[in-house]
Amino acid sequence: MSLTALLLMVFGLPTRDPDLATTGTLNGSEISLHTSTPGPVLHEEWAQRWSWTRAERATHVVVNSVVFRSSRQNLTTIGTYIEMTSGLLEPTLLALGALAIRGRIKR
Repeated sequence: MSLTALLLMVFGLPTRDPDLATTGTLNGSEISLHTSTPGPVLHEEWAQRWSWTRAERATHVVVNSVVFRSSRQNLTTIGTYIEMTSGLLEPTLLALGALAIRGRIKR
């Protein structure tokens, strides 16, 4: 889980949450609105990616992903793949660790 949080902190979290853009047209008394959400992008320099706020946010994403199975966060494309991989591997590794502890206790 620590490795996943580290990878998300460096590669997976966008610089900031994307802003919604709403555009519309007015035809007489009828309003037509369209809201678009741009994709999350990472624009920070390498040194700026190492901060406590990014580490805390990455930790929240990882814990929500493993425990509750979905973080519902805007992540970069790489971050989405990291989250999917950790969602498959981390519960498996936790189960194997629990079996190893159980095997040691039964002896």
